Amino acid sequence: MSVLIFGETGQLARELAHLLPGARFLGRDAADLRDPALCAGIVATTDAAAVINAAAYTAVDRAETEPEIAATVNGLAPTAMARAAAARRIPFLHVSTDYVFDGSGAAPWQPQAETAPLGAYGRTKLAGENGVRAAGGVHGILRTSWVFSAHGANFVKSMLRLGAERDSLRVVADQIGGPTPAAALAAALVTMADALLRDPGLSGTYHFAGAPEASWADFAREIFARAHLGCRVEDIPATAYPTPAARPANSRLDCTATEAAFGIARPDWRPGLNDVLTELGALT
Repeated sequence: MSVLIFGETGQLARELAHLLPGARFLGRDAADLRDPALCAGIVATTDAAAVINAAAYTAVDRAETEPEIAATVNGLAPTAMARAAAARRIPFLHVSTDYVFDGSGAAPWQPQAETAPLGAYGRTKLAGENGVRAAGGVHGILRTSWVFSAHGANFVKSMLRLGAERDSLRVVADQIGGPTPAAALAAALVTMADALLRDPGLSGTYHFAGAPEASWADFAREIFARAHLGCRVEDIPATAYPTPAARPANSRLDCTATEAAFGIARPDWRPGLNDVLTELGALT
């Protein structure tokens, strides 16, 4: 399967490169998502069988002060790419986020649940989703949460650094979600792309997140335990750690439709964490 992938150095793109070494990966120098027309033009002339958008504006807090840039990268660019893919009748896969929900309640969010983003990042990602759907082509929108890997900036790498420097850390304990290994997310996208080529009727919006659910504090404890760091975790409420952008308190995602449609089970994030720690040389 020949695949065109937007993204090259991010967490997800790096993992896709392991699975699809023959794919064409486009970094910002070749396909800047701040130029939607350029990106659409690349899709319009590709000979790939499918397109995966693994690039995004992910600086959640900075999006509050750069909403126009986030809106272009997360909203206008994937919309333009999806329209071009629809014109070529090839599947377009797009990654979205738990931030499209307001985080209320405690039940896992289903794909068809009402969206209500709390901030600019979530609003721009939702705009991208809506644009991909409206393009009318074969598509798979995959919402995920709390992605981590050995690459880029993420919670695991931050905790390893801080845990080695400090005796204790105060970590938010009232935000709950499913940590997701980027490697598992990449594998899910490849499976979806192949399935959509065979059955366009599977087009739709799906969820994919690691299990079991945990708080950020729980996640930090597991990182420290597996990396043999003596840093103690003190549970705090999100109100004690204010950020420019509000985070959803409930990021649980119902992934049953994804398993039913594609046979993709939720990954246990703990073995994935071991793999990342091993790659980083932090698992002894």
